[in-house]
Amino acid sequence: MQRAIIQPADLSGTALAELKQWLGITRPGEDGLLEGLLHSSLDVCESFTRQMPIETGFEEIMPASGAWQCLETRPVRAITAVTAIGKDGARAPLASGQYEIELDAAGVGRVRLLAPVEARLIAVSFAAGIAADWPSMPDGLRHGVIRAAAHLYQDRDDAQPGAPPSSISALWRPWRLLRLA
Repeated sequence: MQRAIIQPADLSGTALAELKQWLGITRPGEDGLLEGLLHSSLDVCESFTRQMPIETGFEEIMPASGAWQCLETRPVRAITAVTAIGKDGARAPLASGQYEIELDAAGVGRVRLLAPVEARLIAVSFAAGIAADWPSMPDGLRHGVIRAAAHLYQDRDDAQPGAPPSSISALWRPWRLLRLA
C-alpha cells in the first residue's frame, strides 16, 4: 500500500505558539522551520504510537478487491471517497453503491468493492487522527510533540534517527498500540 498526506494538520497557530514559547523564541523569522519540525514530530509520534495524533487527510492506494482491506493508518475518523485508478493512471470516482466501508471502535477503517471494476487499484481518501485539532489533542501527546520538535531544533546538528528520548516516549506510551507477533 502507498500512503500520501493530502491535507496536513494545521500547526501554524496554537501549536507553533506553544513551541516558540517552549524555546523562548519571540520573532517570526524561523516560523517555517519550526512548523516543519512540528510536522516531523507528528511523524515521530505516529511512528512510536502507531496512531496519527491529530486529524490529517490521507489517501491510501490498494488493490481493487471484493475482500475487506484494512487501511494502514489509524485511528480513521471518516472515509470520504473511493476512486478507481486505471492502468493508464486515470482516476474515476466510484459511486457509494460500488463499495462498502466499515469503521470499528478501535479506529480501523476497512473498504471492499461490491462489484468488479475495470481498475486494478483503488485510492481511498480518509481522515485519521486521535484528536480533531491541536487544542483537543490529549496533553501527553501534545507536550510530547512540542518536546520532540524542541529536541530536533536544539540538537539539529547532532540529532540521530531512532527512538525518541525517554522523556518524550513516556508521554506517548499510553497511546501506543502494541502488535502481537
